[in-house]
Amino acid sequence: MSGRADSDDPPLDERVDAADADADADGEDGEGADDVGHEVRRARWTALGSGSVLALAGAAAAVLRLAGSAPVLVPAAYACGAAVCALAAVLGSRGRTRRALWLLIAGLMTMALGDQFD
Repeated sequence: MSGRADSDDPPLDERVDAADADADADGEDGEGADDVGHEVRRARWTALGSGSVLALAGAAAAVLRLAGSAPVLVPAAYACGAAVCALAAVLGSRGRTRRALWLLIAGLMTMALGDQFD
């Protein structure tokens, strides 16, 4: 680990722009920038997709548990976990994939806590 806080890291788009600028300055054709750009897009789509799927699953579980005879804490935990996963999807789509990953983990743990209360 570099020891730097997340706020010190530029978004992945800025890294791609910097790689493009370096390739242009060196006179290269920018093949390395294409690789970085592909990884950036893949990370964004992965964060967006997994966050969306987990948010939908958490929302569906909250609605199902709310309709049943579960304690109120159970659907609330599922709903809060779904909200955190939705936030992770938004952050992931904007290039903050590290924060999105940690939010996905926190959202899943919140939903698992709701499952334990059930």
